[in-house]
Amino acid sequence: MEFPDNLRYTSKHEWVREEDDGSVVVGITDYAQDELGDIVFIELPPISDDVVNKDDPFATVESVKAVSDIYAPISGKVVEINDELPGSPEIINEDCYGDGWMVRMEPADDDSADDLMSAQEYQELIDEIS
Repeated sequence: MEFPDNLRYTSKHEWVREEDDGSVVVGITDYAQDELGDIVFIELPPISDDVVNKDDPFATVESVKAVSDIYAPISGKVVEINDELPGSPEIINEDCYGDGWMVRMEPADDDSADDLMSAQEYQELIDEIS
């Protein structure tokens, strides 16, 4: 399993990539997609001016094993969704850190990103629970 160094991670297995324009791209980790198995359905949040609060469920992924909520890794507005995923949810299994991204968010002006983990910290968490 890989956990790229340029991303930050949550204990609920989401990843966050900070973009040059200040937005963040969000997806689920290699560990999460592996645990879920073959993903067959995804429900993404709507693009909205409403702020999604950190740790609130904001998307749903269904696999052959289970249905799982995806939690907002930061507080912010959803400004873009990956339109490819609803028709091809298996992209998450194939490329969770690339084409399998889920949403782009505009962060709220708060400290909700302060407790995101580095790749090394996330690897340590996975080592503990595996």
